[in-house]
Amino acid sequence: MTRNDDSRGDRERSRESAPEADTNSERNNGSDRVPEPERLLVLPDELRHELKEPMGPIETDADSLIARVEGPLIAVGDVVTYHLLQAGRPPDVAVVDERTEREAVDGEIREAVTAETHVEVANRPAELSEDVVRALLEGLAAEEPTTILVDGEEDLVALPAIAAAPDGASVVYGQPGEGMVHVEVTDDARAAVRALLDRFEGDLERFWSLLEKTPAED
Repeated sequence: MTRNDDSRGDRERSRESAPEADTNSERNNGSDRVPEPERLLVLPDELRHELKEPMGPIETDADSLIARVEGPLIAVGDVVTYHLLQAGRPPDVAVVDERTEREAVDGEIREAVTAETHVEVANRPAELSEDVVRALLEGLAAEEPTTILVDGEEDLVALPAIAAAPDGASVVYGQPGEGMVHVEVTDDARAAVRALLDRFEGDLERFWSLLEKTPAED
């Protein structure tokens, strides 16, 4: 897990001169490469179909979604984060990876969602690394908004976000081709996600021990 410092400006300038589609490969091969992630959980094949179903209502208008938000707002995904920023409601925690549907986002979206990056972590597709989980938990506990830039893929981070966020929080993520899924965190929503996470492969004991240290579990 790498915290940004004054070198962010140098990285931004190098991104501007690089071809847009190669953004992630540039970051992967550069001298500021994020360390390889420590695998914590892995998505089993039998769960992939279930996770394609939205876990909450789908919104297509950011203003309407924001009007329903009463607690902390956690956004997972570049396009979702961009729409919330454009509507004037920066997420309290944003998790982005400079991609949408496995394609590089355009320059306007990339610049908007990464402008305030606070933490950079690595996370492989179909996995949850310890670093991305720790960064999420730190973001949830922070008093100021936090943006987490993922080297790899952030899709699954919505699950620990729902499991760890306090009651009344909103977790928003993208549903390909449809809009933004809005999950209001309740005991029932948290229990449903916990049941899904318990079916993942990997070090579940370690994963749950990390989440038990969050404010939502106090």
